[in-house]
Amino acid sequence: MLTHIYGAKCIGIDAVKVTVEIDIDRGIGIHLVGLADAAVKESLLRTTTALESLGFRIPGKKIIINLAPADLRKNGSGYDLPIAVGIVAASEQRELPGAGKYIMMGELGLDGSIRSIQGALPFTELAMCEGFSGIILPAEAALEAVEFRNTSVYGVRDLGDVLRILEEKEDVSDLLIWNTQLYRKMQRGERRIGSHASDDRPDFSDIIGQESAKRALEIAAAGAHNLIFIGSPGSGKSSLAKALPGILPPMTDEEATLTSKIYSIAGRGPAGLGLMRQRPFRAPHYSASLAAIVGGGAGDTIMPGEVSLAMNGVLFLDELGQMPRSVIEALRGPIEDRKVVISRLRSKVEYPASFMLVAASNPCPCGYYGEGDRCNCSPTQRLNYLGKLSGPMMDRIDLQVWMRPVDSGRILKAGKAEPSSEVAKRVMKARIAQKFRFASEPILTNSEMTNKMIERYCPLSEECLRTMAEMIARMGLSMRAYFRIIKVARTIADLDGSDDIKVAHLIEAAGYRFLDKKEY
Repeated sequence: MLTHIYGAKCIGIDAVKVTVEIDIDRGIGIHLVGLADAAVKESLLRTTTALESLGFRIPGKKIIINLAPADLRKNGSGYDLPIAVGIVAASEQRELPGAGKYIMMGELGLDGSIRSIQGALPFTELAMCEGFSGIILPAEAALEAVEFRNTSVYGVRDLGDVLRILEEKEDVSDLLIWNTQLYRKMQRGERRIGSHASDDRPDFSDIIGQESAKRALEIAAAGAHNLIFIGSPGSGKSSLAKALPGILPPMTDEEATLTSKIYSIAGRGPAGLGLMRQRPFRAPHYSASLAAIVGGGAGDTIMPGEVSLAMNGVLFLDELGQMPRSVIEALRGPIEDRKVVISRLRSKVEYPASFMLVAASNPCPCGYYGEGDRCNCSPTQRLNYLGKLSGPMMDRIDLQVWMRPVDSGRILKAGKAEPSSEVAKRVMKARIAQKFRFASEPILTNSEMTNKMIERYCPLSEECLRTMAEMIARMGLSMRAYFRIIKVARTIADLDGSDDIKVAHLIEAAGYRFLDKKEY
């Protein structure tokens, strides 16, 4: 008997349907075809052992399992569940009229239990788009999809739960993930944690001085601009960067869905329920490899890197001067294109990578250049240290801030600074202005504007044009830097509540391009 069961596979952030065809006929042996990797081939032994432990028999005939489309490589252990269900249905040991109505994925334990898998969110979206009655997932994975109420999302613990659903003989609403005991337990846990949670990220009010750096951070947050802090050790670079999430607006539903899909594919789904609502803040160590930052993996298993995990959030690179030049230069493409394309011999995968880059670096190996006579580095050492940051890379960083340590006398006399909550209100106001400005465009912030959009949304007066011409001639700016100054000026105007870009906005924006004119 020929049976069709449906699974799925992720390609980038999207899922495609995989049909598991199982035929039992005269002969002997179990044959798995359809370009499966080692993990999928091993599923045969897991599946047969699990079925026997639950009292099912493995037919003493020829069992052919085909994973279609046959030219698409299948990887992972998630195909255990559809293969097991297919064998039960094809051998007619149970009547399963609902077998072809659902997408199902899960790893089987030898006792018939079902373990979690990656990619629950893309799989659920696929089930909705393809018109399936629902999706059957391990309970832990199904928690990621609790907000998809337009389809039936079942969270199961073992193969018995799956057969209950597919037999369609009884009410199985208790297996819908939002009706399960696990879901209620997680809800209670989230409420308890939420009522006692203490935010451990720095607040702007906790950071003494550095008003110009705080202003730059506010501008960066308002327009989602890239920023770099350069200064001596102890000047507050890392503390300011870690305070950035406290002034960013919450993610929209579309942003939350996209970011959560990336984490689901990477197997790093949110520990709580549903979609991620807090913007990610990724801070990889400066020794991270190129594949860890950009993405990659062995064979056809290409996983998202830090640039994609920071989607709609912040990628903080501390000690940028210590990172390998090849890794730094690899960021140029994702910053400009807001996506990363990872190519292998037999496959090519594209992941979104729209993030705010916040970098921090010392100005020289000893870290004290510019602090009187404390620096003992030679000019060659200083040039080589920041020489890793090429001109094209620095062109892509909108705000460049030089930070100096706060005077000790000011630390002792410092009063209470403005809290992050007040800064966040101004940032939100500027973001709302951009939302209305770009209502007809596929972007949300000023930093995402193309050159054509800049011409449309950022017209300059004659006085502003003269000012820009003078700055280009004096600072030797590239055309990319020119357009980025206009983007930053547009954000400063939004923070001021101004409909038009003024000369003062351009001058302030150009003031954050010191690396274009400073000699080391």
